[in-house]
Amino acid sequence: MMIDLTLLMIIAQTAGEEAGKAISWWEIVKGAGPMVKFVLILLAWFSVMCWAIIVLKYLQFRRARKFNGRFLEIFWGGSSLESIYHDTSPLRRSPLAQVFRSGYQELTKIKRSKREDKDHEEGIAAHLGGVESIERALRRAAGAERSRLERYLSFLATTGSSAPFVGLFGTVWGIMTSFREIAVMGDVGLEVVAPGISEALIATAAGLAAAIPAVVAYNYFLAHARGAASEMESFSADILNIIQRHFL
Repeated sequence: MMIDLTLLMIIAQTAGEEAGKAISWWEIVKGAGPMVKFVLILLAWFSVMCWAIIVLKYLQFRRARKFNGRFLEIFWGGSSLESIYHDTSPLRRSPLAQVFRSGYQELTKIKRSKREDKDHEEGIAAHLGGVESIERALRRAAGAERSRLERYLSFLATTGSSAPFVGLFGTVWGIMTSFREIAVMGDVGLEVVAPGISEALIATAAGLAAAIPAVVAYNYFLAHARGAASEMESFSADILNIIQRHFL
């Protein structure tokens, strides 16, 4: 029993000494090789850009929801499409408002051309052509708004897919450095292998730290962009029915 206690005391003392000699992460990074430092700087740049995009897209989607709510209140409470068009002019950041304004502008062009056209024999053809023109305008505006909402999401996808491999490259390079030092020094002690392994592990951790938030944010914002696209498609159908029923 006394031997066991003595052995435990020796192990605890050794662990305390090793903890006192522990090297911080920053010291490991400063002592890394040029290639590993380049990998870490590249991953840090990816991470900073991803977080900037995450904040930007979060604010953009929040503003879009806010202004969409205001637009729907004005739209369903409006007395005419013309008054709605003028009342929604400040809502530039509302995707639904931009879709509506594009359709109304196309409707105005058609009504103007119908007043100038004195030949009424092709009324049905003109009606169908007007509907198709407005539908194209609505679809074009909805596509532009979806592209605006999905802007920069490809960078998040690229970071999520490539950052782990960049970190893996740093890992492989650190292991190669460790084996090269073993071959040069002819020693396989832990003090020879540990620096290279530490560099490798830091590169792997940096790659995952950049990739995981990027993947989560990409899936989150893509789902919201698809929801906004579905909402614009449904609203386009509603506004097209209203225009067909009352104006064409």
